[in-house]
Amino acid sequence: MKKILYHQFISSVLWNLFLISAGSIVFGVGLKSIAIPHGFITGGISGLTLLFYYVSGLLSPGLWYLLVNIPIFLVGWVHISRRFFFYSLFGVAALSLTIDLIGFTLPIKEPMLAVLAGGVLMGAGSGLVLHSLGSAGGLDIIGIILNQKFSLRMGTFYFAFNLVLFAFSFGALDTDLVLYSLFMSFISSQTLDYVLAFSNQRKMVFIISDLNDRIAKEIHDRLSRGVTFLNGSGGYTGKAKKVILTVVHNYQLKRVEEAALSIDPEAFIITENTFNVLGRGFSRRKVY
Repeated sequence: MKKILYHQFISSVLWNLFLISAGSIVFGVGLKSIAIPHGFITGGISGLTLLFYYVSGLLSPGLWYLLVNIPIFLVGWVHISRRFFFYSLFGVAALSLTIDLIGFTLPIKEPMLAVLAGGVLMGAGSGLVLHSLGSAGGLDIIGIILNQKFSLRMGTFYFAFNLVLFAFSFGALDTDLVLYSLFMSFISSQTLDYVLAFSNQRKMVFIISDLNDRIAKEIHDRLSRGVTFLNGSGGYTGKAKKVILTVVHNYQLKRVEEAALSIDPEAFIITENTFNVLGRGFSRRKVY
């Protein structure tokens, strides 16, 4: 048993490090190869470091990102879990190193195309990192601390921070560049939401049938998914019956329908989208 748990732990650590590394590379390509050559800034701490880089002309973007995150991590050591802290520390190191090591520029001349490409890459990279049990540092750590201490919503904090950041940018950068940057941040946030929802989205299925025991067994045998019986009664007949509740991956939905309808062609099936399913076989709770 201990050997199995050890292998599971190693697999989990390697998987999380892979997600953080892959996300950092994708984000770094969008930032270093597209955003910086066009003079754009991003939202969050990466945007603040780019603003420092453009205004001062000193150091490198990756080094600026590392330096700005140092005081954040000093505060985070007290307020966040050690697991989240060390994964996030790896994320900051990976992203800083990636930004400085990337030495190529994607040949995109049209600013609007650069906005779209940069926003998609950075949003996708952030989504990959946030699928891990850590982060890439920056606003994530500050937002978590403020949420724990003052119940401030993280989305509200991100919006307020970026509002101040872009307001200051108008005084330091060309107006067109700031407006392009705003649109790129919007594209990035939309891509981030899509990436997070794409892999987290599941289907919650209710099945009403007089043959619910057979259907439940078929779902368990064919899909290896558990079911829960909910007690209900017909509104018209008043007849008591059990309602099957199960949650499956998107690709398993058709197999659930086949399992139910092959046993009872008159079965009533209701499907709902879910965006955050925690538990065995699905997502794990992220401890901050």
